[in-house]
Amino acid sequence: MTEKIARLENILRLRTPLLVAYSGGVDSTCLLAMAHRTLGSSVLGVIADSPSLPREALADARRVAADIGVSVRVIATEEFSNPDYLSNPPNRCYFCKAELFTRMNALAAAEGFAAIAYGENADDPAHLRPGSQAAAKFHVLAPLKDAGLTKADVRMLSHELGLPTADAPAQPCLSSRVPHGTPVTREILALVEQGESFVRSLGFSVFRVRYLDGTHPGARVQIAPGEMDALEGQRDTLDSGLRRIGFEFVEIDPRGYRSAI
Repeated sequence: MTEKIARLENILRLRTPLLVAYSGGVDSTCLLAMAHRTLGSSVLGVIADSPSLPREALADARRVAADIGVSVRVIATEEFSNPDYLSNPPNRCYFCKAELFTRMNALAAAEGFAAIAYGENADDPAHLRPGSQAAAKFHVLAPLKDAGLTKADVRMLSHELGLPTADAPAQPCLSSRVPHGTPVTREILALVEQGESFVRSLGFSVFRVRYLDGTHPGARVQIAPGEMDALEGQRDTLDSGLRRIGFEFVEIDPRGYRSAI
């Protein structure tokens, strides 16, 4: 780990001042904190704001950045103006990341930043991640990956840095709750966001509310296996609450939530 951290610091020093794509997740928070520790005021975090970002996640990201002491800027991205994104193909993330990196490139050119970086780690299979393909097209740096830091390393380093995201579960954007091929709309994402906020209010921490397309909008709720026992006394509450929000039927996945990350 000592050697990996030294490599990371050297990579960061090579391209300053630096823009960091920051989502508030485990990887990007660790990268932003290390960039701030290494480069001081020569780093700026950039948060992409769109309907796919929950309001709670945006507030959390801004709060964590303030605690770190690093400057961040929220920029509105326009992937919802791109029909390729809205059609929700399997490579939807490519169009999202391409939009973000286009905006960050413009910001870098206007304000004299030397490079753009994002939080891909050494475990991420680039050939399976459309976002990685967008990063390659825009020549975006992946310092964690280049330093050899795996996801486990990133979590360990986050603990050392005292980051609240060290043990946080993966939290991809709201559009990931919509099945590929079902068009993404602001209305669907608002429904999912409200649904997940309600499930969280019941005390669950690792879960998904998947949108089910059809004649009537439905929800498939996936709770982490370790939290399934707590579900037993709350099934009726969960069902009625999601129906009040606007889902017309609710399914609870008996297998629970399985993460690919």
